[in-house]
Amino acid sequence: MTGPLHLDIRRAAAGGSVELELRLAVPSDLAYVGPAVELLAGGLPRGLLSPRRLRFNFRTAVAEALANAIAYGNRGDPARSVEVRVEVARDRVRVHVTDEGEGFDPARVPDPTLPERLEREDGRGLFVLRRLVDHVAFNARGNSVCLTLRAG
Repeated sequence: MTGPLHLDIRRAAAGGSVELELRLAVPSDLAYVGPAVELLAGGLPRGLLSPRRLRFNFRTAVAEALANAIAYGNRGDPARSVEVRVEVARDRVRVHVTDEGEGFDPARVPDPTLPERLEREDGRGLFVLRRLVDHVAFNARGNSVCLTLRAG
């Protein structure tokens, strides 16, 4: 790894739906994925997500989205970074992962459960994300994913 990660934590103004916001810039190096995930998980308020959802769903989904952004979006370019923003509300956690790449069309990603794709190792990331979180959405360009986990 080439430098430290710094987690920016901001408390939101009273009255809004978002209570806490975490921001993290992650260099385009896969070695940062694990430390970034742990920093983000550690910044979440205790009790918002069940221990299992925090330990497994949140960490695994963020790691997958971050690794994809680094490897496919930024193509491992050390001059680029990935921005992660986590919005914490009473009823949910929303994670935005944005790379500096060209983007892609998620509708064109083939279903990895089709018989002709079962032996292939690619194309499973989006499939896994959709099963780990309650909602997955992409921006129009396809270089930013928003993952929503409901509290509980």
